[in-house]
This record gives sequence, structure tokens and C-alpha cells, in this order.
Amino acid sequence: MDETGLKSLLEHLPVSWWEADGELRVIDSGGGAFGDRGTAQRFLDTVRQKLSGPYASGISHWQAQFDGRLFDVNWYGGVPRQGRSRGVAVEVGTGSATTRRYDAFADLAPAAAFIRDADGRHLWANHAYAHLYGTTPEHIVGKHVEEVDSPVDAARVLALDKDVLTRGRPVRHTVTYHRPDGSRGQAAGHRFPVQEGAETCVAGIYIDISDYTRALHQRREAEESLCALRDHSGLPCALVSAGGRIQQASAAAAELLQVRLSDLVGRRADSVLAPASELAGLRRGWRDLIARRSRRLQTSAVLLDAHGRQRRAQLHLTTVGRSAARATSVWAVVTQQGVAHESHPTLSASQVRILSLLAVGRSNADISTSLHLSRQTVDYHLSRLRDLLDAPNRCALVARAYSLGILVPQTWPPRPASVTPSLRAT
Repeated sequence: MDETGLKSLLEHLPVSWWEADGELRVIDSGGGAFGDRGTAQRFLDTVRQKLSGPYASGISHWQAQFDGRLFDVNWYGGVPRQGRSRGVAVEVGTGSATTRRYDAFADLAPAAAFIRDADGRHLWANHAYAHLYGTTPEHIVGKHVEEVDSPVDAARVLALDKDVLTRGRPVRHTVTYHRPDGSRGQAAGHRFPVQEGAETCVAGIYIDISDYTRALHQRREAEESLCALRDHSGLPCALVSAGGRIQQASAAAAELLQVRLSDLVGRRADSVLAPASELAGLRRGWRDLIARRSRRLQTSAVLLDAHGRQRRAQLHLTTVGRSAARATSVWAVVTQQGVAHESHPTLSASQVRILSLLAVGRSNADISTSLHLSRQTVDYHLSRLRDLLDAPNRCALVARAYSLGILVPQTWPPRPASVTPSLRAT
């Protein structure tokens, strides 16, 4: 802080500083202890009798009485700089005069503060306290609690004041008050006894926490709504951390994977994924999500339940977190799912393509022409597919292909899940 800033600060404190010439005439002075330079000169004349000691020995400290007030005096003696000497006096004591001089400093403090007598009449209030009631300190000071607060609030305020005076020590409270428009607010802080002259009064310092508590309430409501949606929507979903660990999960997700919900939370997400052709693309898409190169991702994956059975599913992934650089977590929602099945041999691209053409209703001759294969080769593949998928005929082959997730459901024309682009990012 520079000298100008320091002088401005001292203007609000019970302090007097001065600079005097060789004749001890005040050249410059300031602080909040005296209202003018003439009073500062009178003070200096009163304490100059102490000059012989401090001037000879350098910096000295003593107490002096002036106009019924007690001051700690520090006289910067020794060899005067440029023929000038400097000193500082700080008023001490607990009288109302000192308290009033601190009022200017506390008046613009962001915390609401007040002093009331034992009967509940306001002796002092700062701007922050008056702001709680939508008014100014001038309209608060002098008024009884019942003139400021509603009857219900006033009774509670007086009871708290009485409790503080009875205990004789600070007490922390969280209080509810009503604004002029009828809305409720909350404030947290301390009440404590103070001495105003011969009378014991109640002082308080409070911070308005209305916005904070409102935000907490809204957050709890949002969390409850999200939990209700997660648990009762019937959708298998999970919240996965950026490191790939399941933080939350729905009961439907646990049922889908045939595990207890408590056992699912905390597991690594990749432990429920079976090896599949699109797994490498899913991992690339995941890295893009966490790095915020994309916000959403739609893909297919093969899920692995606790009994080792596989199930192809469509996943929608959405990032969570406000950080611009990195997502904190990702919601994963299963929107479509196939039938759980034992792992079967991996099908070739030709076999999957044959299944998709078969689902359209193509004949063996049409499939042969489309894939540039001989009729015998197509017949062989169909026979082999019936064995691999345990399907007795062409209709059963198509049904099994859909139930096992080999073909993407709800699309036309039929589309193979494992050979078409499976990732869509936004």
C-alpha cells in the first residue's frame, strides 16, 4: 500500500498522525481521531512536555490523556528529517467514542452488522444490514425490532437477543427473516454482548446466505430428479468417470449385466465390454469425448454379462462437466439391445453381408450376383450360417441375426452392425 492509500485507511480509524516542524507546529496531520488540524495541534501541545525524553532517545512510546480520552503515543524522535518530526497516537479504551470511530470503517463492510439495546432498540446498523430490509441505516437506527421485522420474526429476534445477554458470550445462529416484498431470506453469523457505556447491549454480524441456500436447494432438487429419472425410466444407464470407472448406475443397467448394483458401481466400464470389431473405434470416440473434441457419441457395442453371455447394444454417450479443457465424466445410455447369447464364432464380412441381403428378401441367385460369388459358395455360406447361429431355415437366420445384434434393428434396408460405420459424434 502506498502512502496515499495508508492515509485514506487511517481516516476511518481512531488514529491521529502528524508531521511538525522544529517549533512543533503541525505542518500536516490526519486520521480519524480528530476532526481538524487545530485539535491535532492542541493534542501536540499537550504531550510536548514529554518531548525531552523521546527526542533524545529516538522512538519512544507512552500514554497521554487528552480531552478525557486516552491515547497510545509513538513519537518518532532522534534527528529530525529535513527539520521535521513525526508521531502517531492511537486512541485506546472501550468507550462509545472509540466505538463510533470504528463505525465508519464497519459501515461499508459486506457483512450485515448491528447493535441493539436490551429492550430491542437499534443503536447502530451498517448499510449491509439495512440492505436486508431494502432500506438505509437512517431508517433502522432508533427503531424497535417490532418496527422493522414482522411480528413472528421480531419475537424470535428478541428471544435470541435475550439468550445472548443471559449467556454473556457469543452465540452462532442461522436466522430466517422476511424482506419487504414478503420473500424469505436466510443469514448466518454471530450475536454477542457488547458494552455501550454502562449498558450491556447485543451486537451481531451476519452474512446473507439466501442465494447460497437457494442454490443448494435447487441442486438437491436437480439431483433428486436425475436420480428418479435414472432409477425409474427403465433405461440401462451409467455415469462413467473420465478415467473409465462406473460412478453411478441404474437398476436396469445392473439387471442387464446380471450383477448387483453395489457390485457394478466402482467397476471399470471396459470390464463389461466384450471384444468386437467396433471396440477400437469406441475407444477413439471416448478419447474425443473426454478431450471435448465432441460432445455426444452414438455407437454400438457388445456387452458382457456376469454369466459370460453377450448382447449387442446401441449406446448414446454424453459428456458431463463445465471444464472447457476436459470432460469430468460421461453418461452412457443403452437405447437398443439384442438378446443375450453365448459367444459364437466371429462371422466373416461376406457372411454378414449375406445375412443383410437375406433380410431384404433376396434369393440365393440375387445374393450371388450382388456379391460376385458362385451359387455354390452362397449355398455353402448359408449352410454354415445355419450351423453357427443354430437356425433351421432362412427366416430363422434373419431373426437370429437381429436378436444377436449382428444386424442393426430399426433400420431399413438392413444394415450390418459390425461392418458399417458404427460411430456418430457431434
